[in-house]
Amino acid sequence: MALDATLHAALRREAQALEGVDEQVYRDFERDPCEPIIGLGPREARVGIFGRDPGRLEVKWGEPFIGSGGQKVREGLYRALHGEPMPDFEASREIGRHFFWANTVPYKPRGNKAWSMAVKKRFQPLIAQLLVEEWQGRELVTLGREAFLWFAINQPREVRQALEAFWKRDDRFSASHETLLVDGEGHEATFRLHPLPHPSPLNQAWFKRFPDLLAARLESLDIP
Repeated sequence: MALDATLHAALRREAQALEGVDEQVYRDFERDPCEPIIGLGPREARVGIFGRDPGRLEVKWGEPFIGSGGQKVREGLYRALHGEPMPDFEASREIGRHFFWANTVPYKPRGNKAWSMAVKKRFQPLIAQLLVEEWQGRELVTLGREAFLWFAINQPREVRQALEAFWKRDDRFSASHETLLVDGEGHEATFRLHPLPHPSPLNQAWFKRFPDLLAARLESLDIP
């Protein structure tokens, strides 16, 4: 699936005035810091993965979710589809082509710190357009609090309150939540969110449990 040319140009325009991009990493890998890192997958992919923002290896390869945390996700997808451990890095890249991938902001921040709310609000209409208009699927696995609560940005009050209440639930990593998303053009769609913790090794409370939680999510989504 190719990114819509108008949307692509709009993302690049926003990136030109974006402060806080890790320009050194982009220079290290001779990558354009205005080029969004989005792994679209097939337009008709039923299931998508939604995270916070790209890291160093994502810049290197120009693909999202390819670093250590993303490898945890890709390993789970490979096991679900093939019933065996993922053999190598190339297999992880190939498995990603069956799914839709996106982040709240498709650019790497300095220090791997989450983008500010102001930045997320700037990019929200464009990422919402990507989800609502460019992708046909509506089942979305979100990774971490930032990705899940992104769906509250620029949305009606009742939508925000419902998302915030759901995140406080003890069963948030096994239950699912339907939410309305409206993009900058006024187009809307209802997504079913399947939140999981962020798969970072720094997330000590959930890191060891992540593979089992992901496996349960994928089973509930009938993958394969």
